[in-house]
Amino acid sequence: EVQLVESGGGLVQPGGSLRLSCQASGFTFRKYFMSWGRQAPGKGLEWVSTIERTSGNTYYADSVKGRFTISRDNAKGTLYLQLNSLETEDTAMYYCVRGGSDECFPGSCLRGQGTQVTVSS
Repeated sequence: EVQLVESGGGLVQPGGSLRLSCQASGFTFRKYFMSWGRQAPGKGLEWVSTIERTSGNTYYADSVKGRFTISRDNAKGTLYLQLNSLETEDTAMYYCVRGGSDECFPGSCLRGQGTQVTVSS
């Protein structure tokens, strides 16, 4: 079965950190650009970051640049997102998405069920 399963979300205070993971299965992970997106209550899916297939090149939304780091382990089929210096505005459901920013935001790319990140004091 082709699927993406996110984990690692939770409740954290402003300024704190989290590390999200996304386990891919059922397809050849290394052949795809991979992205993270997020959706806050009442808003649409927002692109956060993308990583290329094997080069390691990464791209970030201005709102998270310098605070978040995307990475991947092609041998494990796993995508990561390190979230540092979290702000209340980062509160959202975070999704792992198969594909890059142009094709998936907006788009109908494969994505996981999401993991909730809540930043609150």
